[in-house]
Amino acid sequence: MQLEVEVNPSDGQHPPPVVSLECIRDQPVGRASWRTATLGMSFGIPLFSRQVVIVRKTEISLAPGKIVLLAGPSGSGKSSALGRIEAHFAGACLVQRVTFTPGVAVIDRIAPWATLAEALSIATSCGLSEASLWVRPFETLSDGEKFRARLARAVALHGRSGAAAPLLCDEFCSTLHRRAAKAVSYNLRKLVTRRNLSVVVACSQDDLIDDLQPDLVVRFRGDGSCEVKERTVCANQAISFRPRLRVVRGSKRDYEQFAAMHYRASDELGFVDKVFVLREGWIGEILGIVVYSHGPLELSLRNRATGGRFSRNPKRVNRSFRILRRLVIHPDIRGCGLGHDLVRRSLPRVGTEYVECLAAMGEFNPVFETAGMQRIGQYEVAPKQKAALEALRSMDVDPNSGEFTLQVCRRRRVREIVASVVRDWYAATTAGGESRVARQSPQLLAQTFRGLMGSRPVYYLWRRKRRIHRKTR
Repeated sequence: MQLEVEVNPSDGQHPPPVVSLECIRDQPVGRASWRTATLGMSFGIPLFSRQVVIVRKTEISLAPGKIVLLAGPSGSGKSSALGRIEAHFAGACLVQRVTFTPGVAVIDRIAPWATLAEALSIATSCGLSEASLWVRPFETLSDGEKFRARLARAVALHGRSGAAAPLLCDEFCSTLHRRAAKAVSYNLRKLVTRRNLSVVVACSQDDLIDDLQPDLVVRFRGDGSCEVKERTVCANQAISFRPRLRVVRGSKRDYEQFAAMHYRASDELGFVDKVFVLREGWIGEILGIVVYSHGPLELSLRNRATGGRFSRNPKRVNRSFRILRRLVIHPDIRGCGLGHDLVRRSLPRVGTEYVECLAAMGEFNPVFETAGMQRIGQYEVAPKQKAALEALRSMDVDPNSGEFTLQVCRRRRVREIVASVVRDWYAATTAGGESRVARQSPQLLAQTFRGLMGSRPVYYLWRRKRRIHRKTR
């Protein structure tokens, strides 16, 4: 195949680079046989090698902050064009060529030079949004998860390099089902705009155009002809299936299918008051859930925010407060603005003056602030928890080791220390600490303890706006 690429480099002061493509492929023929001879005579197929024009000469421009979509059926020349563009642009990055070090957690290879919050933001935007996937080695992921991990690392690498060469992706989202593909497309558009990336993707599916919002669509016809069409990007556009979503009342039973998707899958919900779900249509699939429960009787940051009006007053707390205990969005569509939308639309329907939230993810994700809640402050690890950790270390017990559960099971003193911390946490948040700890297995105790040791939750508060009633004469 022959592909001519003419590049006019851009240094920020000149027009963006223009790529002139002309794809000519050598089409060989297998050794002659009676079958090939019969087919050649029957269908008029030449039985000698010849050159076929895949794409006639076409010019496209690439620029930072822009997405170029190469669309067309299989075999129309998309992959060949991407490969030659990669070869002619110094610093071009092809997603499919991104590698991961075996045995290393995925999150340690996604922007390792950046903060954890930035790495998690890139991973989530590229569809890798489950906490359990962040700590797994790349080689253990599924094909769809590997694609999303490669995309996240490629975006991070390309954003860091600052090169004018494009980020390239062949068979874009081909390993994902359509809803996840739409979400990744939607989030990639935001990443390209926010990080000023230059991206070229090849895809045979047209249903991603509305969410990807490419600036330029190059449609390969397969007969050598090619159509180039510029598009206008709409800022702040919602994901394409957003108009079909409804926020409706749910039940505690609805949470069962989402519990495993939450990073604190083992924790209980406490005394649940109301549940709202994000449903596709009125009776369609549930894509998100938010659970509101009765809150703890005492919280120091609550007292700070309210001037102590609710301190040591259980009746007033139960009447005026609910706590947002769980927010879970299906991993396929995280990062699309649906989480804060569900919270924002459900908060006024809780029915209390205040709604509060303790969120460990608040350190990395501003979803609750975006939904309209006020960030009050962040809790530090409690002194008793620090003391428990020091006591375990003095016994050569590491809560992060693979043997921790076995230590909790076999060593009475270790179990007592762990159970004491977990019991106090339950008593402060959902009550019934003594009986609940007594029922828990060593595995659940160890998992809950680990979560508490690493948790520095952010406290958020929302207050219902009071209506002003004007007197009329």
